[in-house]
Amino acid sequence: QVQLVESGGGLVQAGGSLRLSCVASGRIPSNYAMGWFRQAPGQGREFVAAISWIGGSPAYADSVKGRFTVSRGNAENTLYLQMNNLKPEDTAVYYCAAPARREIKIVQDNEYDYWGQGTQVTVSS
Repeated sequence: QVQLVESGGGLVQAGGSLRLSCVASGRIPSNYAMGWFRQAPGQGREFVAAISWIGGSPAYADSVKGRFTVSRGNAENTLYLQMNNLKPEDTAVYYCAAPARREIKIVQDNEYDYWGQGTQVTVSS
């Protein structure tokens, strides 16, 4: 069983930056994807970014392209999300996710099996 723990959320002014981290208690194989999703109040969970494997090409939601960068640490059980030029519409709970198999559609939340508890990101205008 894999457990994911996110950290790094907080309150920041528009235009500021935050870096989210996700640590998995178990090993995530290097050829498995890991991703970030977010959920704003009253809205459904939406895809933010994912990376297929260490060194693989990342994927981003259009709303965050050019501002967010997803990466995996050298240790296979870590995932990061660098968020720059934050906007009030980025306010949400951010979740880290990992699958139990290699071949998944990385932008779809129902393809992931393991989820963290979430970390709150609040961007003030």
